[in-house]
Amino acid sequence: MSITNDSAIREFILLGLTDRPELQPLLFVLFLGVYLVTLLGNLGMMVLIRLDSRLHKPMYFFLTNLAFVDLCYTSNATPQMLTNFLSEKKTISFAGCFTQCYIFIALLLTEFYMLAAMAYDRYVAICNPLHYSMKMSRRVCIGLATFPYVYGFSDGLLQAILTFRLNFCRSNVINHFYCADPPLIKLSCSDTYVKEHAMLISAGFNLSNSLSIILVSYAFIIAAILRIKSAEGRQKAFSTCGSHMMAVTLFYGTLFCMYVRPPTDKTVEESKMIAVFYTFVSPVLNPLIYSLRNKDVKQALKNVLRRNMIIKMRLPPFPINHN
Repeated sequence: MSITNDSAIREFILLGLTDRPELQPLLFVLFLGVYLVTLLGNLGMMVLIRLDSRLHKPMYFFLTNLAFVDLCYTSNATPQMLTNFLSEKKTISFAGCFTQCYIFIALLLTEFYMLAAMAYDRYVAICNPLHYSMKMSRRVCIGLATFPYVYGFSDGLLQAILTFRLNFCRSNVINHFYCADPPLIKLSCSDTYVKEHAMLISAGFNLSNSLSIILVSYAFIIAAILRIKSAEGRQKAFSTCGSHMMAVTLFYGTLFCMYVRPPTDKTVEESKMIAVFYTFVSPVLNPLIYSLRNKDVKQALKNVLRRNMIIKMRLPPFPINHN
């Protein structure tokens, strides 16, 4: 839909993943299933950590925050996306688009530095085990977990404001399944130089900065592990980091392809497929990665299930009134 220069956009149209109507019901079922598994996995992880006192450690405190960010992240786009699969009118209001864009950027930046905080925690645990409880005190952990939210939502607001200050007069049709920066920039008829460079600088700085923290932490971790003489000790140390390394690889691998290049018709189309990975695949896999590869989490899950079974067995049978 073309927009004249004297008209103001009140809503956008989201094209979604495909314009083929016969695929819409199938995609609805597929992404509804993925979303429900994501909700169950991340909420389950948060509740499990809360219930088991042996998981009340810094590592699992950060994991709870990561699960919360993933939960909010996927919930920001999925309900609108699922609605559009079954609706002919695939619109989102201007305010709704701004909010969705802002929350996406904010949570993306928050996850960058939450993963970096988790890497630092593993560095202290393995390289300075004797001072771990002092260096990772409750106050330090709260500070390390709070910073990603404050920074993410501050920079996210700046980026969203820069995007929505642009004049959208070419069209109101967004070639994406959510209100993302690159396709929105393509709709603008005003000068996008400031916004494009601000986006590239922010993406480049935050990707490289958070990833540098992770890589430096793991360089020290690997060096410390290699100095451990026993094979059992090395395996135990590696096992505490393996889950985090898998999550980092999955998350950063897709994002480097998404944001560190200028938006063109080709890259915007490709970005839809890439966005599926960090919007749906990463949040649904993180609980599985951290649970299946973590002995403490698996043991905690067994304890909770065993406790529930015992409680059910002890419950008296429901009385039946024969009168």
